[in-house]
Amino acid sequence: MAKIGVQAMMLKEKFTELGAYETLKMISEIGYSYIELSQIPMTEENVKEIKRASEDFNIKVVAMSAALEGIEGIKQENLKNDFDKIVNDCKMLDCNFLRIGILPFHCMGSIEKMIEFSNKMEKIAKRLDKYGINLYYHIHHIEFEKYEGKFILDIIKENTNKIGFEIDVHWAYRGGVNPVDLLKKYSGRVDLVHLKDYKVGKFNMEALKYLKQEKTKEFFQAFVSSVQFAEVGEGTLNFKEIIPEAIKAGAKYLLVEQDDTYGVDSFESLKISARNLKKMGFGNLF
Repeated sequence: MAKIGVQAMMLKEKFTELGAYETLKMISEIGYSYIELSQIPMTEENVKEIKRASEDFNIKVVAMSAALEGIEGIKQENLKNDFDKIVNDCKMLDCNFLRIGILPFHCMGSIEKMIEFSNKMEKIAKRLDKYGINLYYHIHHIEFEKYEGKFILDIIKENTNKIGFEIDVHWAYRGGVNPVDLLKKYSGRVDLVHLKDYKVGKFNMEALKYLKQEKTKEFFQAFVSSVQFAEVGEGTLNFKEIIPEAIKAGAKYLLVEQDDTYGVDSFESLKISARNLKKMGFGNLF
């Protein structure tokens, strides 16, 4: 049975303010027992504290994150230069899923570079498999750009066999695709799913000043940017259809995430999502 957990990206500030141990303690008190680590510095201290908290509060680290290769000017662990360290962290935290969080920026706009990236992912996935670690690729909306009638995501799929896909239902919807249809299409290669809602926020009336200043471009920028991330159940996505389809597709972990909480405390946002998911009848998945 699939389990509902938390994507730690939305808690990165909490990890800095409270520390790893206290942050995971709060997660446990809210009612979550599964976590995916992303954008959390995997220092020796953090790894030890995450390990201690996972044992004390019975929280399982279900997935960790790493870039495939380093990006010039950005300091981050990556599988090209830090393979052994990343594998050791996975083993330390008893984690069998490793995910690449985004398509490298230099690959966007080039089908040749995207295919090259896919081949590199496939190669590293086979290497990780020897350690019992499965490699996953997290989608955004950019993968639904088309090349010769095919989605980028489908091209990545066609050029790989070993990697899995972490379907983010908000980003799929923002890319113009029904998440239910996408889950059906990728059934069998989906162990990880991100749950975040999609809503149109209240229009910022201050943007009207741009019209008075004859800044039409700035006004329409504000007009189209009213699309927001939302707590599960607070937007327009039909999770009563999405979650059963995700489970049917083979998902093992359904991870609540919100890229921006718009001033709401991240712990409070997680409480709202948990409450709504339980109201929908998914309380047995916690």
